[in-house]
Amino acid sequence: MPTSAPPKNRFERRRAETRQALVRAARQILAETGDTSASIQTIAERADVGFGSFYNHFESKTELFDAAVTDALEEFGQVIDACVQGIDDPAELVAAGFRLTARMADSHPELLRILRDRGLAHIHSDRGLSPRALRDLEIGIASGRFTCGNATTALSALGGTLLSLVALRLDRPDLDGDEAASDLAEMVLRMLGLAADDAHEVTRRPLPGLAR
Repeated sequence: MPTSAPPKNRFERRRAETRQALVRAARQILAETGDTSASIQTIAERADVGFGSFYNHFESKTELFDAAVTDALEEFGQVIDACVQGIDDPAELVAAGFRLTARMADSHPELLRILRDRGLAHIHSDRGLSPRALRDLEIGIASGRFTCGNATTALSALGGTLLSLVALRLDRPDLDGDEAASDLAEMVLRMLGLAADDAHEVTRRPLPGLAR
């Protein structure tokens, strides 16, 4: 899971561990049922922390579940980052994001279920894959690789298509996820301005593997 600066002393370490345990429990609940009505007692028991510890970290369940979604989105972005190091072509980065996401249904199912159920409200979030995708779109536009005029608008189209891929991958495990991801990535790259042959070639390049 995403981490911040390491705590400086034992108290801070324990406090950080308790908070992360609560976030992890909330993530599990979101991935399993999507039900945010679980009681604080239920969440605390799943996290294996005392009931009173909850209010040392969060004012409400809403705040906790928001933190859980943010945590999942950031881990999602970090997983993609680890795989695409060394890729400079913004078109290949966009395509790799789609193709790796499809494979994460097997390697990181919890993240994908949270993304499917909660991702729409976070397409323009400052955490997760969104700021990374926006950066790649801006670079692609500035370099002439993409011909669309507005990176933020393009991100809306890209994000919506990616969420559709996530839903398809989770709801139809019988489909070839790699092929579906490549096809959708190809459509997105053509929308961004790539020629058909170029978009097809980019989306069929060798893809780095995912760490489990």
